Amino acid sequence: MLDRRKLLLGGAALALSGCKVFDSATANDSTLRRLFASHEGLTQATQRALIGDRLAPEFTEADIRQGQRPNGSTDPTSAAYRQMAETAFRDYRLTVTGLVEAPQSLSLADLTALPSRTQITRHDCVEGWSCIAKWQGTALGTVLTLAQPKLTARYAVFHCFDAIERNLSGEVFYYESIDLIDAYHPQTILAYAMNGAPLPVANGAPLRLRVERSWVTRWRSMFIRSS
Repeated sequence: MLDRRKLLLGGAALALSGCKVFDSATANDSTLRRLFASHEGLTQATQRALIGDRLAPEFTEADIRQGQRPNGSTDPTSAAYRQMAETAFRDYRLTVTGLVEAPQSLSLADLTALPSRTQITRHDCVEGWSCIAKWQGTALGTVLTLAQPKLTARYAVFHCFDAIERNLSGEVFYYESIDLIDAYHPQTILAYAMNGAPLPVANGAPLRLRVERSWVTRWRSMFIRSS
């Protein structure tokens, strides 16, 4: 079987000779950007056909042999985050707005009062390492049910505390999105505990989105949109 890391490295090597061609791909009027966007639907349809609604593998506590390795931003520096961390996130609120009938503003106490799910899963990082950890949290689908997405809603956009850069206007914060199929998947949770203890700052406190078939980070708000 072809090793994934070798495949990624090989693909990167092949692209080096023509990397300048892709320099303008992020521009809104880029031909390459339009080409990539036109194939996004086919890529997603292929993924759905291969994966479907299957669950990611789950493990036992005996399989947890090391602490969950932090990844990404491990200690956000924004003043708002620092202030909340000093009070154990007592004033934290997860806001859910956008194409919803009932916008939400939920504290950690609100979230922990909702039905919870515990799952022991493996985190496979693109950097080539893996960790197995036990996560406990609220199903994202439960939160979305409270917010009542409108019929035109298709995606959930997440805005987080992790600053990716600082410019003259201030900090630029990371954001991501998933479609509502992944959002309602039973293993997609807003984790507030890891390995039986409150989620550490280095691992994404106060909430870490676990999309077990995808990626993770820490979130401050959620915006539901149509496209």
